[in-house]
Amino acid sequence: MDWVRGETIGYGTFSTVSLATPTNNLSGAFPQVMAVKSADSHGAASLANEKWVLDTLGNDCDEIVRCLGEDRTVENGGEMHNLFLEYASRGSLASHLKKLKGEGLPESTVRRHTGSVLRGLRHIHAKGFAHCDLKLGNILLFGDGAVKIADFGLAKRAGEVTASTGEGVQIRGTPLYMAPESVNDNEYGSEADVWALGCAVVEMFSGETAWSFKEGSHFMSLLIRIGVGDEVPMIPEGLSEHGKDFLSKCFVKDPKRRWTAEMLVNHPFVAVDLDHDDFEEEEEVVVQLKTDDLFGSPRCPFEFCDWVSASSDSRQYHPLGSTEERVATLATDLTPDWTVTNNWVVVR
Repeated sequence: MDWVRGETIGYGTFSTVSLATPTNNLSGAFPQVMAVKSADSHGAASLANEKWVLDTLGNDCDEIVRCLGEDRTVENGGEMHNLFLEYASRGSLASHLKKLKGEGLPESTVRRHTGSVLRGLRHIHAKGFAHCDLKLGNILLFGDGAVKIADFGLAKRAGEVTASTGEGVQIRGTPLYMAPESVNDNEYGSEADVWALGCAVVEMFSGETAWSFKEGSHFMSLLIRIGVGDEVPMIPEGLSEHGKDFLSKCFVKDPKRRWTAEMLVNHPFVAVDLDHDDFEEEEEVVVQLKTDDLFGSPRCPFEFCDWVSASSDSRQYHPLGSTEERVATLATDLTPDWTVTNNWVVVR
């Protein structure tokens, strides 16, 4: 397949994600717009692992991002490894939540998203894998409302021992989502994915990370809190009783007693109507493909301050009034920006 690289839409630890458009797609075998994750030799192993995992998982789970192929190119004098993936036009849940400036999502939306992620996790775990880096930045929103798990660069076979090096153990994932057994025993299994899901649910609902900490705190203080003692992540007061019970099943220190994805997928918290299409207004956000708005994954596991939501401003909601009032709200002194629409994507 011949293709053209478009605008950069995200960054990973070892890779860059761009838009890609096929140039000889007469058969329609590929979508008109794809995401391409590219890495040089330093990130090639991660991309190879991701493709192997996605190929093994197959395409029969709608809650997992599909792999569309791979390619190698020579760019700027170096070889690039490229992995083609489904393009999520609405970005990640992390970037979406960031646009809400500290405001969380309605519980009905959180329940729906959680159910989708759980079905994806159930499939991943049933195939014998653990994701190892489940977080809002790796959960993608699609134009039709679908939510899918992405970024399998750190995924591994469940039960596979995490390698250690001469300088110590190999850290996987993001500290704010790490489970106690990962901190204490370097264990990254399906149970740790469930703990991370609980952290993601808290963050979706509250707009804040599940673990509170002071700006500038050392990451070791967080790891000690996670691994030592009985403290568990914050459970939001405003959450329903079903939601609180759901999180209590995720935040169990002993991984052997923690509920599995298979068990949680039948919990009343996620027992919602999957056929309705009532997306909340705050989710109808146009993805602005501008470099200064890009959401980047941490460059290393301990880039601590990047995970703090520094803004606590609340959004103001206004009920619809009369026709005259609604038309009046369209008046503005600002010059409209026609550079981005729902249907146009700029590539180069």
